[in-house]
Amino acid sequence: MTQPHDTDARVRRRLCTIFCADVAGYSRLMEDDEPGTLDRLRQYRLAMRGLIERHDGRVVNTWGDAVIAEFASPVEAVQAAVEVQRELTSRNDGLPEDRRMHFRIGVNLGDVMVDGDDLYGEGVNIAARLQALADPGGVIVSGTVYELVRRKFGIGFEFVGAQTVKNIEEPVPSYRLVLDGNPRPAHRPAAGRTPCSPWPCAPAPPPGTPAPRGDRHRRWPAGGIRFPLSMIGLFFMINLFSGLDTIWFQWPSIPFLLMLFWQFADRSPRHRGGGGRG
Repeated sequence: MTQPHDTDARVRRRLCTIFCADVAGYSRLMEDDEPGTLDRLRQYRLAMRGLIERHDGRVVNTWGDAVIAEFASPVEAVQAAVEVQRELTSRNDGLPEDRRMHFRIGVNLGDVMVDGDDLYGEGVNIAARLQALADPGGVIVSGTVYELVRRKFGIGFEFVGAQTVKNIEEPVPSYRLVLDGNPRPAHRPAAGRTPCSPWPCAPAPPPGTPAPRGDRHRRWPAGGIRFPLSMIGLFFMINLFSGLDTIWFQWPSIPFLLMLFWQFADRSPRHRGGGGRG
């Protein structure tokens, strides 16, 4: 009797960088001009394949309007994505707006299952999710790719949030490549914390940490020592012109004199650390 073929024996795993691209608004393009759209799709895919192979990548599949490729290096994958978008932009420049074909690209570094020439698994799913979030003509990379390539290029990255991917438990930090010639630095979340916004948050100081010395002076009214001096002068003028024979202004002035004493003592070198240990 023939034994059933064990398909799992052919499946291998490896770590690689996945490049996933598709056409934005493909259905509309096909509806408007099916022959012309198919012709441009073939031409654009041929150009993409050449750039992918130039960076030691391999086109895995071209389902529908998609292009899926793998790279051994995330740097080469991102460089290929940048060159692809620039090449396709130059090709689109000579076309009417309603005939231009814009690809969206997602790049992820992750574990994949290899079955013959095909790739499956979590690494591919994340790349596809990032590609769906990219702008037409844009590129989004995962946080793992960003950490490896952020110092390798003269372009900027923008943090676009932690994206939820179907069947993936942890959100995926994601970064958009700035391809418009106006590089901006990415704002990464604090280490060890789930990213919640593109702006880094300063950690709260430990309980019992004294406030910075400069904050003590912020509690003074505007004008610093001019305020207590002005109040003392006011009481003196009232005493002077009130016609009283006794000197009484020193009593309401005492609190302001104490304030002056406190400020001068607080600003002395020993309070500023001038007499501290070296």
